[in-house]
Amino acid sequence: MIGVGKVKQYSNVLDKPLSKGKQEVSLSAFAFLFSELVQYNQTQVDNIAELERRLEDAGYSVGARVLELLCHRDKGNRRETRLLGILSFVHSTVWKVLFGKVADSLEKGTEHEDEYMISEKELLVNRFISIPKDMGTFNCGAFVAGIVRGVLDGAGFPAVVTAHFVPIEGQQRPRTTILIKFAEEVLKREARLG
Repeated sequence: MIGVGKVKQYSNVLDKPLSKGKQEVSLSAFAFLFSELVQYNQTQVDNIAELERRLEDAGYSVGARVLELLCHRDKGNRRETRLLGILSFVHSTVWKVLFGKVADSLEKGTEHEDEYMISEKELLVNRFISIPKDMGTFNCGAFVAGIVRGVLDGAGFPAVVTAHFVPIEGQQRPRTTILIKFAEEVLKREARLG
């Protein structure tokens, strides 16, 4: 045929380049898969803390892979070496790739030098989840906390990352805050570099 360009055929998926391609996943497909992940893990545990830990572990492996992909694709295999740089990377780049927008806020803790918070008014993983009364404080944001911990650990910034609900006056649903508490070694390294 005249005017039709030649399309390169790949023998398998591993030969395809890591181009950006279409980056969106159907929201209904994600909601279905995530609810299945929660339900499966719920049948395997005895309490809420264990369920949140399992979701965090699942998110951790996602975070490690997201870091590798983004560093390869967007940064030419370079990684952040400064604390504020990695926090900005998580708050903006990682959040945008995962949720289609930058996180609502990134704040430094006022009580402790080693704490930072990423807040989201309506976190995607909590949007379609209805929590039974017997599960009280269960927060699916533990999955996102695991993603953040995976990114930070992979980049060399070990931290304890947890998800918390924070009530907002006048709002029916609370916002989700991802609390990041960095290891002491990270703060010492930052002080040496600063």
